[in-house]
Amino acid sequence: MKVVIQSAADLGRVIRASRKAQGLRLDDVAGGAQLSPVFVGDAERGKDSAQIGKVLHLMRELGVKLSVEIPDSFQPHLDRLTAQGIRPAKKRPAGFRSSTGEKSE
Repeated sequence: MKVVIQSAADLGRVIRASRKAQGLRLDDVAGGAQLSPVFVGDAERGKDSAQIGKVLHLMRELGVKLSVEIPDSFQPHLDRLTAQGIRPAKKRPAGFRSSTGEKSE
């Protein structure tokens, strides 16, 4: 079944439904995924600030695959970026403010 994800709340509902469909308790999933129960609860509630890497790890733990549909015209760009590899993100100095005004810690 394909589910359209347009928000963190949509993704959270999929995560919660997957856990409940398997009869798993939140704290058991958290322990198995080496995540805190608070984080898993936040992810299930669609908290916007949940870290995507941890959310993807949680989804893998539950056996949920995430895919996206992109326009065909994007494919050459995606292929080129995949071939080049991803450069690791640079660590920003403490106190750095992004263009949106967010301060790093």
